Amino acid sequence: MAQPGIPAARGATASLQAQNGAASASGSPYTNGPVQNTLMSSQVSSSQGYDSQLPGSYPRPMPAKTLDPVSAQLNYGGSQGSGQTLNRPLVASNPVPPPLHSGPVTRMPPPTSQNLAATPMPSASFLPGANPPPPLNWQYNYQSTGPQTNHFPHVAQPTMSGNTNLTAQHQYVSSGDPASFIKPGSALPLQNPPLPTTFQPGAPPAGGPPPQKAPPRAAVFPPSLNSTVNHEGVTSNPNNGSMVAHSTYDQIEGGGFLATPQLINQNPKMSRSVGYAYPSLPPGYQNTAPSSSAGMPPSSLNYPSGPQAFTQTSLGANHLTASMSGLSLHPEGLRIVNLLQERNMLPSTPLRPPVPNLHEDIQKLNCNPELFRCTLTNIPQTQALLNKAKLPLGLLLHPFKDLEQLPVVTSSTIVRCRSCRTYINPFVNFLDQRRWKCNLCYRVNDVPEEFMYNPLTRVYGEPHRRPEVQNATIEFMAPSEYMLRPPQPPVYLFVFDVSHNAIETGYLNSVCQSLLDNLDLLPGNTRTKIGFITFDSTIHFYSLQEGLSQPQMLIVSDIDDVFIPMPENLLVNLNESKELVQDLLKSLPQMFTKTLETQSALGPALQAAFKLMSPTGGRMSVFQTQLPTLGVGALKPREEPNQRSSAKEIHLTPSTDFYKKLALDCSGQQAAVDLFLLSGQYSDLASLGCISRYSAGSVYYYPSYHHQHNPVQVQKFQKELQRYLTRKIGFEAVMRIRCTKGLSIHTFHGNFFVRSTDLLSLPNVNPDAGYAVQMSVEESLTDTQLVSFQSALLYTSSKGERRIRVHTLCLPVVSTLNEVFLGADVQAISGLLANMAVDRSVTASLSDARDALVNAVIDSLSAYRSSVLSSQQPGLMVPFSLRLFPLFVLALLKQKSFQTGTNARLDERIFAMCQVKNQPLVHLMLTTHPSLYRVDNLSDEGALNINDRTIPQPPILQLSVEKLSRDGAFLMDAGSVLMLWVGKNCAQNFLSQVLGVQNYASIPQMMTNLPELDTPESSRTIAFISWLREQRPFFPILYIIREESPMKAAFLQNLVEDRTESALSYYEFLLHVQQQVNK
Repeated sequence: MAQPGIPAARGATASLQAQNGAASASGSPYTNGPVQNTLMSSQVSSSQGYDSQLPGSYPRPMPAKTLDPVSAQLNYGGSQGSGQTLNRPLVASNPVPPPLHSGPVTRMPPPTSQNLAATPMPSASFLPGANPPPPLNWQYNYQSTGPQTNHFPHVAQPTMSGNTNLTAQHQYVSSGDPASFIKPGSALPLQNPPLPTTFQPGAPPAGGPPPQKAPPRAAVFPPSLNSTVNHEGVTSNPNNGSMVAHSTYDQIEGGGFLATPQLINQNPKMSRSVGYAYPSLPPGYQNTAPSSSAGMPPSSLNYPSGPQAFTQTSLGANHLTASMSGLSLHPEGLRIVNLLQERNMLPSTPLRPPVPNLHEDIQKLNCNPELFRCTLTNIPQTQALLNKAKLPLGLLLHPFKDLEQLPVVTSSTIVRCRSCRTYINPFVNFLDQRRWKCNLCYRVNDVPEEFMYNPLTRVYGEPHRRPEVQNATIEFMAPSEYMLRPPQPPVYLFVFDVSHNAIETGYLNSVCQSLLDNLDLLPGNTRTKIGFITFDSTIHFYSLQEGLSQPQMLIVSDIDDVFIPMPENLLVNLNESKELVQDLLKSLPQMFTKTLETQSALGPALQAAFKLMSPTGGRMSVFQTQLPTLGVGALKPREEPNQRSSAKEIHLTPSTDFYKKLALDCSGQQAAVDLFLLSGQYSDLASLGCISRYSAGSVYYYPSYHHQHNPVQVQKFQKELQRYLTRKIGFEAVMRIRCTKGLSIHTFHGNFFVRSTDLLSLPNVNPDAGYAVQMSVEESLTDTQLVSFQSALLYTSSKGERRIRVHTLCLPVVSTLNEVFLGADVQAISGLLANMAVDRSVTASLSDARDALVNAVIDSLSAYRSSVLSSQQPGLMVPFSLRLFPLFVLALLKQKSFQTGTNARLDERIFAMCQVKNQPLVHLMLTTHPSLYRVDNLSDEGALNINDRTIPQPPILQLSVEKLSRDGAFLMDAGSVLMLWVGKNCAQNFLSQVLGVQNYASIPQMMTNLPELDTPESSRTIAFISWLREQRPFFPILYIIREESPMKAAFLQNLVEDRTESALSYYEFLLHVQQQVNK
């Protein structure tokens, strides 16, 4: 199986399933025909439009037609795309283990009130079962595949040239400038001892190592604006006559191929200058002005000469507690729970992720679980052991999360493993001062001279105390060889629907006002560009050329052959044309008030936007209010209201591949598309959403948006738009996840396009996006007691700096089933299963996905009962770590993505699925299993104190009507919505002091805000609700609900432990699981 860091085996390319559903090799670039199971196995295309020659002086990355050194097959830069599975023939041909349950019996019976005589559905599972489903990406128990593993083969002859891994040639630099280290902000929960926060680059302080004169060598120049890029993707610089292959991001980030040992130039001259000056770091980072320390005498500190005795303690077996049989760290974890007797297992405080069973010296350096967490904090030693546990192995990432404290290293030397290209991290092993062993591939590497000096302690000879080796999350300022081209400017293009339907909603007023208010807060610098397109049945461009007295509208009515009029004046420098931009935003809402045009040519408008953005890349923000009706990409209504509640025959797949193919073209030109859908009618989000999914954008959905009839949606839209416009953004990004030899990644989840097997292409990356991957154990891990995972995100900041954000996670390896169960992270497992279930819904059916979710619980608890429990006891016995697993899966079954028996709109269901795939775990879990609090008796006992505010912390209650009482008030936090249910007999004190009403009958029917009253009760309630809202990037509307309110049904729907017409109660579900487990 091809692994990160290893070329694919011969023939592997053809068998890879399209991760993002890359365009089919047959078929035109843009078609409106039906898609045949596109998310399953569309073959890779070489005609994805990456090479479209468009006007513009900006050199673009070509897809580098490179020869795979192992398979001798041509690689066209984009290998597959995000239905999300690498299905290798090796795996597919494995013998399937005998099923745990067989027979065509539906594993999830309907409630007894329903007709049971329906035709039986085949058993579905995420594991191979009696009726294995067509899509293999649901099966996470891959058999061990023998010799083809993730270890690094011995290369008999130099099969790869130096060009295959550019960074290997420019790795070590002894420039005499120690690395500068900037650590802004405060208090990230990385539990490292506080370190000095600044360091002056320049000459080393007194007693620094004597400057060494670098030997003469050929300079390496970055590709610049006057370089020529030939069709092989090799940048040729006329100044030195040498060729440097900056052909793909895969080669720049490194790790797509093995870097074969070869003689390398030890001291290449690195230049970060690419012709632009970037005055400051992005928001959230502090830049300390460097001051020279050149005049200091070089001899006041004595540096040791020659190799010294090295005392760093090994991060090996001695750091594991005794042996892994010493599980005394988790006495609670060993508890066996009978769920039928102990149903109330929900903790009253937010559930915390399990702490890996590591020595405290390692654990205090480990990655924050909010950024990087694994479904199993004890990694099984073999695939057979993982198969036996019937639990999915995977990672959930939030790689670009806003951080209060982020160590930033500026250095001309970024130390990486010569073989697998892993970045040096806290979990590598220093054999002595001069050598370190990689924690992923175990290669021994040399420590570069510059790395010997620690800028924080100002001591030479302690590389293990450098910031890179003391922080599991770190950001590097990348030198020029990490660029395919000069860093792109921030480019923002807004595409507005201005049809009659759109103008009726009044959304244009909100967007234009928001833009006017936040124009100066858009992330960027003096190079920021902005442009606008509007469309109905025609496409309207706006010339904002400096010197015009007012914006000029240019109309293109030929939507079948879209062209760009005056391309140089449509995307303009924001600083230079700010007045024209402001004039346009003030006049746009009035320009179309009398329009009678009802048609929508969204497809041609997107094509125009793509052509306009192609020379640079950037972010495209598209606002749409109806089903596209004209030109390419036109859609027809597919929703049938009478089938909404059925799990069968609902249209979850795209009706055209136009939006997906266009998204892949956008990805190739470093453009991402964010879709804002503001519609009260069916708009086929299943098709439209592809434009964002495959270009690494996001989808925002505001059903029934109207500026007069639905004011709370307007408030939500404005708050979320403000966050969207001003949040941090990364451009032209790629991300690669590496893992220790023996482990392999086979499926990715999220919004992106997968390039070259394991490189995720992210034209934009934002701090609110989450990702997930599925893994398997390819080779026995018996020789190691620790494994590591590392994600590396290479991106361009809005200030034009190339940066690399690296997260590294370390976990122990275990050899018994009991230990595997002990380390299960039930929230991470539920989140990964939800991602898998969305894929199953699309590739098979919704009922298949629901059955597979139920079987995930049954299979794992059956494995625990049969293999771990020494005596078979009555009841439903579960390990303490999985005590909430059945509850979370039941909550998933009742979540909008997977529920049946409700009248949910199809677009709402699709949007919920988009959220599952794109939200970080913490938000996904809150949407799935809301938090319920009693708020009519809030007190300061146990309250948090944040910035002089007192935040009450009421206990979390079970989601059951049993917990409600008519003399109380209860707040439900369901992620994107907050519902405050007020009982009929609620105390008068709460009504008057918090709601500001005289009696229960006076509560307005549609009350969505709490009055700010000068009472302690009001202050506490408002402080608590504000605190909840601040913890998420979206704005949840607050609904105050009375007994007879129309919103009461939505409130009760979220009480997942109670029975509904179409779903079991929690207790009934436990009985059903017990019946299956005890078979």
